[in-house]
Amino acid sequence: MRQIILAWDGNLTEHLKYGVPFYYFQGKPFCYLYRNKTAKYPYVAIVRADKISNPLLEKGTRKKMKVLSVNPLEDIPVHIIYAIFDEVREEY
Repeated sequence: MRQIILAWDGNLTEHLKYGVPFYYFQGKPFCYLYRNKTAKYPYVAIVRADKISNPLLEKGTRKKMKVLSVNPLEDIPVHIIYAIFDEVREEY
């Protein structure tokens, strides 16, 4: 996942915050990687995704973030991740 995120745009920078890999776009928080505590699946939390409507994004109780869960037993949908990132980039 790290390589996929970093390959999307050369303007992303990686930082470690609270022990979690955060990715910044143009100096502003863009997304981070984390693991669902109950299902143990990784997910990408996308910061300014509140205006994006994609059925794969889950809002839950978050206000401005949405989560894209990734099943490690299946192929990672790189083209879908990049399409979502492209939409979110417009918010920056």
